[in-house]
Amino acid sequence: MMFKTVLSVLGAYKLYEKWLWYQVKNDVRPEHIAIILDGNRRWASEKTFNPWFGHEVGAEKVENLLDWCLKFNVKSITLYAFSTENFQRPKNEIEEIMRIAEEKFREILTDERIYKNKVRVKVIGRVNLLPESLQQLIKDVENATRDYDEHLLNIAFAYGGRAEIVDATRKIAEKVREGELDPENVDEEMFEQYLYTSHMTKQDPDLIIRTSGEERLSGFLLWQSAYSELCFLDVYWPDFRLIDLLRAVRTFQRRKRRFGT
Repeated sequence: MMFKTVLSVLGAYKLYEKWLWYQVKNDVRPEHIAIILDGNRRWASEKTFNPWFGHEVGAEKVENLLDWCLKFNVKSITLYAFSTENFQRPKNEIEEIMRIAEEKFREILTDERIYKNKVRVKVIGRVNLLPESLQQLIKDVENATRDYDEHLLNIAFAYGGRAEIVDATRKIAEKVREGELDPENVDEEMFEQYLYTSHMTKQDPDLIIRTSGEERLSGFLLWQSAYSELCFLDVYWPDFRLIDLLRAVRTFQRRKRRFGT
């Protein structure tokens, strides 16, 4: 009886997934989707696992997300994986997160999907705060994919929105001090050239999704999110499903975007 019930639920899930796909596939698709990967620790805690097991499962979920976004032909994805504030967590948890990150960046180097779909991978944040071995892996991944332009995967690691704005301001101030830049020429367009996302043709996300039920940005893309559509989902990141992504896209498509006009 239980087996039949599981099959029934799976069948209903697949039908709902197909119905959602039918709804969104022919409408305007977000070119740039950003996601705050929240809820790994709470997911693990509710199942009485160690916190880092939640991060492990959450990292595996990113692989599913990449498949879904490639299928949906999303141009750019930006993932908030680890903030500058997260360095305040217990030492053993941080060490496990760094271990998982190294493992995943090694996998990216040999991931056929990256090369087949020409996905450029870029890490945004204060990379200098990370362990040297992880910094080297990041350089290797970025160098291996630097010439790709079909898709872009940004990973915000050791990232903070305020830190990004401070770092951009510092770079501009240094240019002014050296006489290379006239303060009168500093405007929004120029400022964006000094952000972590300056490598992108479209820096601003069309849609920002946050999992776990929290309804705040927590410093994520503070400059770039000015006109982004926000979608908060009451599901922990390890439990994120394709139907959650499709529902968020459907919400995006139903909103009227006026950009202040």
